[in-house]
Amino acid sequence: MNTTDDTTGRFLHSPQRRRALGTLAAGTLLMTRLARAAARAPAAMLKRAIPRSGELLPAVGLGTWQAFDVGPDASERTELKEVLRLLVGLGGSVVDSSPMYGEAERVVGDLAADLGIHDRLFLATKVWTSGREAGIRQMENSFRLMRAQRIDLMQVHNLLDLGTHAKTLRAWKDAGRIRYYGITHYHEGSYRDLERLAKTRDYDFVQFNYSMAEREAEARLLPICAASGTAVLVNRPFAHARLFARVRSKPLPPWCAEFDCTSWAQFFLKYILAHPAVTCVIPGTRRVAHLRDNLQAGQGRLPDGPTRRKMVEHLERL
Repeated sequence: MNTTDDTTGRFLHSPQRRRALGTLAAGTLLMTRLARAAARAPAAMLKRAIPRSGELLPAVGLGTWQAFDVGPDASERTELKEVLRLLVGLGGSVVDSSPMYGEAERVVGDLAADLGIHDRLFLATKVWTSGREAGIRQMENSFRLMRAQRIDLMQVHNLLDLGTHAKTLRAWKDAGRIRYYGITHYHEGSYRDLERLAKTRDYDFVQFNYSMAEREAEARLLPICAASGTAVLVNRPFAHARLFARVRSKPLPPWCAEFDCTSWAQFFLKYILAHPAVTCVIPGTRRVAHLRDNLQAGQGRLPDGPTRRKMVEHLERL
């Protein structure tokens, strides 16, 4: 009698075999479910390091100019609340505002409190007035409106009374009231001032306009920010919607698939994010669909140098 064959035969019909097969089937089912869940999950958001600290920041954020300047009526705020919820849910965190944006700071603060997401946001706002005491009052009001114990980034808006406010910001950073401070402007006429100030290494962040329609920052300002270790926030990435007007009714070129681009908004934002000096781009919107589209620009591949030149050439032909 063949003992091995007999033992094997008993195992093939034994409870142990049935348990082993059940365990194997359960493991296979679990792996299948995990694979399906991974396929449904959004791709990870690109993050860039803040040079002065190494802290990683999601590369696509949210601007609030005009979009968040609404009243207290719930109907006006419903979609904005979903925009903030989705920003955090899809891996974003940066929300940029200013006292000059009407009710935007208050709306951000109210909605963030309703959603319970203050600790998941990187709150950035600005001081936009003259005089030390006036600046302090305005910034204290921003804390109140945004319902924040600490603001992540306080910026001097359009360099207004910079020398005065910079002293306050340094003191507030030392005291832990703010985490970073910076400077902002919105047009190329101030690039020389921004370049000079970035070279001093006194400011953690510089915010300015940069888009495929306004590429002047590529010549000097972006390289200077990179060399000085200054983080860059990009505003006006769509050049006040002028870029969308240029491509209206035009199809995306098929080669956009090479860098995981499925819309014109992603085309414009991925061009910006492909510059290594850019820390975060902050397109403004009040629409959930637009926010979702914008955030996808921070996922997947980015265009390389030759592809960026190809993108510019294609846009200029339209």
